[in-house]
Amino acid sequence: MDGPRSYWRQLRRTERVCYLLGAVLIASGLLHVGVFAIDGGPLYGPVSWRKPITFGLSFGTTLISVTWVASYLTLSPKARAWLLGIFAADCILEVAGITIQAWRHVPSHFNTETPLNTVIAMNLAVGGGVLIIVLSTLALTAFRGYIDAPPDLRRALRAGFAFLIIGLAVGASMIARGEILIKSGHRQAGYDTAGSLKWVHGVTLHAILVLPAVALLLAHRDWDEQHRIRAITTAIGLYSLATTAALVITLIR
Repeated sequence: MDGPRSYWRQLRRTERVCYLLGAVLIASGLLHVGVFAIDGGPLYGPVSWRKPITFGLSFGTTLISVTWVASYLTLSPKARAWLLGIFAADCILEVAGITIQAWRHVPSHFNTETPLNTVIAMNLAVGGGVLIIVLSTLALTAFRGYIDAPPDLRRALRAGFAFLIIGLAVGASMIARGEILIKSGHRQAGYDTAGSLKWVHGVTLHAILVLPAVALLLAHRDWDEQHRIRAITTAIGLYSLATTAALVITLIR
């Protein structure tokens, strides 16, 4: 117990808040698993309990992951607090918007049929843009080498951020494709195809947790630095294969 307590005491205030909010989002996702079990309904489609489940779990995990990996980046205290604070607030707003619309039994994205739906849809879109800006800023910091970590963890962090940027690009492309279809009068097609790359999106986003976590686990093994670097390079290669597999499966379905 002393280990976790000591770690928690050493955290910055912003990091503690982000970890707690991440846990709240994960709890929200798990809560909606229970809601789905009781209420039933479709698991897929623009109106389903899947969205608050997956968004709660994914955003909660991502918030915790980004907070953790950002602790290895060389940032000023003010920049760290602002970036993590904005990111945490945005995660909460994104999941809240998705959850509200799920309980209202209406689509969350691309839904401009009423003033309230329009406000929520626009907030989700703007929030997505904010996510891209914040995460790209952190990624750029990592790519420029401002990382206080051993070589193997530095490699894992850079690769994780690279996959994350790919995931953000995939997400933006799905939103753009859906908007184009809906504005051209193909609303159902927009809903059906906007999430077509969701598996690639999910796999790439969570590399920011998986690859640094692998590096952290390797640090506890009695391996020299070069051995750990080779292992991380292999892990990055395997993750690339997993991403490719997700893309291939998506394309052939």
